Amino acid sequence: MVCWQGVHEFVIIIPTSIEGEHFMKTVVPMRINGQAREDAMADNLLLIDYLREQLQLTGTKQGCDGGECGACTVLVDGVPRLACLTLAVSVSGCAVETVESLSTAGRLSALQQAFNEKLGTQCGYCTPGMLMTSEALLRSNPAPSVEQIRAALAGNLCRCTGYVKIIESVQAASGYRAVSRKGAAA
Repeated sequence: MVCWQGVHEFVIIIPTSIEGEHFMKTVVPMRINGQAREDAMADNLLLIDYLREQLQLTGTKQGCDGGECGACTVLVDGVPRLACLTLAVSVSGCAVETVESLSTAGRLSALQQAFNEKLGTQCGYCTPGMLMTSEALLRSNPAPSVEQIRAALAGNLCRCTGYVKIIESVQAASGYRAVSRKGAAA
């Protein structure tokens, strides 16, 4: 095993079971749902596999495996990213948020509450990706129009609904947040 330290990461070469071949592991610092971490991972490990298999954060769903459905959407530094197409080492030094980050102390966020009340979920498989994409939208645009919601969710597929309830859920969450902001300002 060979190790050396770079600027902010360690690289470890570990022999595989195939004679003469090696694969790289990198110690990657990042924040997952607000918690600082440093984990060694293979350079070819996908973010979805790291989250689901190593961290047991199974809210992020594996749908199409090709970046077409959006079920695996997480936020990386506040921007939606498809975890099935993202190498885990590429988020070194970043803040990664999964659907598990939305609730606080077991209480649903305003967005989760809206999806529940407005029936924005059916089977629930696409819901984590829809929630994370909607969260990013509402952070950048607290009062989006229906067209802006549709545009933001264009990369997220739902096979159960006609999207009406999902759009209504995002609109409701926008309203809940507006009421909350007004209450905090008073």
